[in-house]
Amino acid sequence: MSMKRSTLWLWILGGGGGCVFILLCLLALALYFTSGRSPGLPLSGGQIAVLDLEGTLVDSRAFIEQLETFGSRPGVRSVVVRINSPGGGVAASQEIHEAIVKFRSETDKKVIVSMASVAASGGYYVACAADTIFANPGSITGSIGVIMNWYNYGDLLEWAKLRNIVIKTGPFKDAGSSTRPLTDEEQVYFQSLADSICGQFVSAVALGRDMTEDAVRLLADGRVFTGQQAHSLGLVDRIGTYQDAIEEAALVAGIKGKPRIVRPYRKSLSLLDFLLGDLQSVLLQNSDRSESHIRFEYLWR
Repeated sequence: MSMKRSTLWLWILGGGGGCVFILLCLLALALYFTSGRSPGLPLSGGQIAVLDLEGTLVDSRAFIEQLETFGSRPGVRSVVVRINSPGGGVAASQEIHEAIVKFRSETDKKVIVSMASVAASGGYYVACAADTIFANPGSITGSIGVIMNWYNYGDLLEWAKLRNIVIKTGPFKDAGSSTRPLTDEEQVYFQSLADSICGQFVSAVALGRDMTEDAVRLLADGRVFTGQQAHSLGLVDRIGTYQDAIEEAALVAGIKGKPRIVRPYRKSLSLLDFLLGDLQSVLLQNSDRSESHIRFEYLWR
C-alpha cells in the first residue's frame, strides 16, 4: 500500500511540476508580447513594420528605439513610417532623420514614408531620409525652414515698476532677453543662427531628394505645399494612400501574398504610472527642450 502511495505522490509531484513549467512558459510569452515589442513571432517572415510619427517632434528616443528593435528582426523585411506631424525640435528631427539613414545602410531594408494629413517642416525633414515618399493629394508638406520666437514682457515690467538687473561678461550673453527689445547686432546674430540651421535642412533635402541645393533653396521660404504640388516639385515620389505605401513596401521587399503588419506595443497609462510619477515618456513631455525661452524649431505653425 505504501508503495502505491509513493507512486501516486510521484505522479502528483511530476504533474504539478509540469504544470508549473507550462505556466512559466506562458508567462514568459506574455511578458514578451507586452514588453514593447509588437505581436508576431520574431522569426516569421513576410512582415512589414509600421511605425507612427505623430504630433510635435520633441524627443527622438522612443522612435529610434522602435526602429532599432525592428532592425534586429530577420522576419521584418521593410518598414513603413506613417507621418502625421507639423515638425518640432531641430535636434529631434535631425536625430530621427539620421537614425533612418543609418537603419537603411546597416540593414539593407527599405523604408517607405506615408504622409497622413500633415508632414511638414521637421516632419518633411524626417521623410527625406526614406527610400520612397508617398503623399495623399491633399497632404500638407514642405515648410522647409526654421522658426524662432519668444515673448517680450519688457513693457509689463515697466508697468509694474520692476527693473531687470543683468551683469554679463559679453555683449551677447543675454541676447534674446525677454525684458528688452533686440539690438541691431543681436538681430543679425540670431538671423545668422537661423540661416545656418536652415542650411542644414536644405542640405538634407537636397541629398535625400537628389536635388541641387539651389533648387531646394527656391522652395525653402517656409511655405507649405499639397501632396500634389509637392509631387510636381519633386519633393515626394508618389501620390498614394497608406495602403499604397504598404503594397510598395511589400513589393520592394519581395514579399509574396499579403504581408503581415507588425506595430510597436503602445503603453497604456495605468494607476502605477501616476503613483510612481513616471509620466514623461507616457505623456511625451518635451525633454528635448532646454530651460531657455528661445527655441529654434523645424515647425509649421
